[in-house]
Amino acid sequence: MASSSYFLVIALLALASWQTMASDPSPLQDFCVAENSSHVLVNGFVCKDPKDVKAEDFFLAAKLDMPRDTKAKKVGSNVTLINVMRIPGLNTLGISLARIDYAPLGENPPHTHPRATEILTVLEGTLYVGFVTSNPDNKFLSKVLNKGDVFVFPEGLVHFQFNPNPYKPAVAIAALSSQNPGAITIANAVFGSKPAISDDVLAKAFQVEKKTVDWLQAQFWADNQN
Repeated sequence: MASSSYFLVIALLALASWQTMASDPSPLQDFCVAENSSHVLVNGFVCKDPKDVKAEDFFLAAKLDMPRDTKAKKVGSNVTLINVMRIPGLNTLGISLARIDYAPLGENPPHTHPRATEILTVLEGTLYVGFVTSNPDNKFLSKVLNKGDVFVFPEGLVHFQFNPNPYKPAVAIAALSSQNPGAITIANAVFGSKPAISDDVLAKAFQVEKKTVDWLQAQFWADNQN
């Protein structure tokens, strides 16, 4: 009986440790401003000497109140990401921010954030949003959001946002639980990889003819991030 209790405690501690390590590590000091000029490779960025830290390390005149151009993006959206590369003071703090502008009928196409959960707030307009759970269920959960509504996209799951209004743009702000959440746009990764994935592989995976895959790979897969 004692042996069973011991192994149960060990299993719970292992689970707790795994959950702790599953996202950005917690800071061990007040801050660790990224020293971008360092050539030392670490998981994140090397800390700047605290004596050299200034208020500007935590500041960016991002002009997030200003509309972004969505006409130049084929998918009709423009993502302005504010992460540790833009604000060095975000290093080790486990958070970032994005403004997303959507043209009428524009979308932020299906993508994932491999290192972050996202919470999205609609500031203007209407958005149709959703995400798909992992295998084997692949359950699709979706919702129409209006101004002031909030929706959560769990870490790593494929999700999207679409502006269903053919006449009015939409705007949203997203907070992400990583200083560098990353983004993998599904269509870009699958059909726009460099070098290209074999059309034999993709034809089999999508159950289509190779000429369809070849046509998709020939398209210009543009990024919608700023």
